[in-house]
Amino acid sequence: MAHHSAVGRAGVSLRIRTSQVTQSYTGGAQVICRDPPLPCPSSPCRSASPRADTRRTQSAEECPGESAGDAARRAAPQGVRRGIRRRCRKRAVRCALRCGAARRGVDSHGTARVPAYLELLAKGVANARPEITVESTTPAAAVLDADRAPGPVALTRAAREAVDRARTYGIATVGVRRTVHTGAIGYYVSRIAEQGLVGIGFVSGMPNMGYTGAKGAAVATSPLAVAVPATGHAPLLLDMATATIALGKIRQAKADGTPLPEGAAATGDGTPTTDPERAVMPLPLGGVKGSGMSLAFELLTSVLVGAPIFSSFHSDDPQGRTHRQNALLIAVDPAAFGGAEAFTEAVDTTLSTLKALPVADDASGVFYPGERSAALSAERGRTGIPVAPKVWRELLVKAEEFGVTPPKALGGAG
Repeated sequence: MAHHSAVGRAGVSLRIRTSQVTQSYTGGAQVICRDPPLPCPSSPCRSASPRADTRRTQSAEECPGESAGDAARRAAPQGVRRGIRRRCRKRAVRCALRCGAARRGVDSHGTARVPAYLELLAKGVANARPEITVESTTPAAAVLDADRAPGPVALTRAAREAVDRARTYGIATVGVRRTVHTGAIGYYVSRIAEQGLVGIGFVSGMPNMGYTGAKGAAVATSPLAVAVPATGHAPLLLDMATATIALGKIRQAKADGTPLPEGAAATGDGTPTTDPERAVMPLPLGGVKGSGMSLAFELLTSVLVGAPIFSSFHSDDPQGRTHRQNALLIAVDPAAFGGAEAFTEAVDTTLSTLKALPVADDASGVFYPGERSAALSAERGRTGIPVAPKVWRELLVKAEEFGVTPPKALGGAG
C-alpha cells in the first residue's frame, strides 16, 4: 500500500495511508502533503457500484487533489453535505476538482481559501442546494443562472456548456450570473483548453479595489484568463487580475507575515501601504489601465447577463452589498478557423520561437504565461503542496468544528 509523508520543519515526520485520507497532522512550521489524494467533497467519488451515504477515499490516480471550494464543501455540516451530494450527482460535477491553483503556486486561491468558503456556506451566502438553470435564445450563447452555487460548481458547468456548443458552432459564449467566489478563473479556461479549444474568461465581483481618481473601494479586481492549447509545450495560460495584486495575495501575506510590494495595496482611505495588516484593498494595475479594464469587465459580465453589481453596490439598495459574482466564458474551436492540428502546431512554433530569443543579462530565461506555473504544478504533484502554518492551524480548527477526523499517523518523529 502506498504511503505519503507529511513533513514539518520542527523535525516531525508523519506517514499517511493514502487509501484512508491524505491530510497532514503536525504542529510543525510547514506541512507538505505528497500528491494529496484527498477525500471527495461531500460525496463518494463515483465507483462502479457506489453505496449510498458511504464515503470512499481515493488513490492519487483517482482523486488527485481538491480546490479550496472542494475542501470547504467536504468540511461542511452534514445537512449541507447531503445537498451538495445530491447536486453533484445530478449535474455530474466531478467529485474532486484538481487543486490547480495551489499546485500552480497560487496559494492565495488554494487551501488558504477554505475558511472563507466555509463561512460563505455557514451564512447561507453560498447555496449548497442550487437549482442551476441554463437559458438560451441562440445556439452559440447561453446564460447560466447559478442560484448562488459556489463558483467551482457554476463555472465548471459553464465551461462544459461552452465546449459543447463550440464543438457545433465554432465559438460559444456562456454568461454566469449569481454565483459565489469563482476562485482562480484560469482553472476553468484550462478545462476548455484541455479539450483542444481556446478558453477565454472574465469575472466581475464586489468592489474591493481602488479606481483612479475615486476614494476608497470603487471597482472589483475583475480577472481575465486565456488558455491556448499546444502540443509540444504546456498550454499558454494567462491568468491575471486587473489589480496590481489579487486580494487573496493580501490575505496570504497577512497569513504568512510577509510585506506587500510597493504600490500594490492601500488602506481603506486609499493610502498605499506595504503592511498586510493595514492593507484592505489592492490598487489597479497600471492605474487608469487596470481601472478601465475592471469597469469594462463589469459591463461584459454583470451588465450583459442582467445582474449589475457595480451600480447596485454604490446605490442605496441594502441588497447591493450582498456578495455575488458574475462571469463570462468563451470557447473557440480552432477547427472552425482552418484546422485544429495546424493551429496547435503554429502555437508550438510561436512558443518555441519565444523560448529561443536571447536571454537578458538579468533574466533566468524567457518564459511564456503559464509555463513556470505548469512546471511547478508537476513538481508539486510529485513533492507536495506546502501549507502555511497559520492556514494549517485554521484548517485543524475547522476540521474539529465540523467533525472531520485527521488521519492516523503511520510514522513517528524522524
